[in-house]
Amino acid sequence: MADLEAVLADVSYLMAMEKSKCTPAARASKKIVLPDPSVRSVMHKYMEKKNEIHFDKIFNQVLGYLLFKEFCEQTSDEPVPQLKFYEEIKLYEKQECVEERRRIARDIYDNFIMKELLAHSHDYSKECVAHVQKYLMKHEVPPNLGAVQKLPRK
Repeated sequence: MADLEAVLADVSYLMAMEKSKCTPAARASKKIVLPDPSVRSVMHKYMEKKNEIHFDKIFNQVLGYLLFKEFCEQTSDEPVPQLKFYEEIKLYEKQECVEERRRIARDIYDNFIMKELLAHSHDYSKECVAHVQKYLMKHEVPPNLGAVQKLPRK
C-alpha cells in the first residue's frame, strides 16, 4: 500500500512538473512575434483585406485627407490652393443656415473660381461655370451644390 502511495505521489509530482512548463514564466522564454507596430502598415493590411485601397476611399476619410494634406504641404514649396478650395466646399456643405451658405458660396466663387476666370488660367467647362453662376444669381444655395457640381476639369 505504501508503494502504491509512493507511485501516486511520484505521478502527481511529475504531472505538476509538466503543468508548470506551461506557465507564463516558461512561455516567456519562447519568442512571440508581434505584428508591425506601424499604423500605416496595420491599416494597409486591413484595407487590403477589405479590398479598399483606392484614392477616393482613403481621401474621403478624415485621417486619409489629413495625411494627404500633410503630404502636399511637405512635398510642395508653395501652398496648394486646391486644398483650401476643398476645405471651403466642405465648410459650405456643413452649413445649415441659408444666409451663411450664401455668404460662403459667394466667397468660394469670388476667391477661387472668379480669380481663375479673370486670369484665364482655368479649365472649367462652360456648363459647370454656368451652373454655379445660375444658382448664385438666383440667390439659391442648395446644400449639395458643392457635392453635385465641384467644377470638374476638362
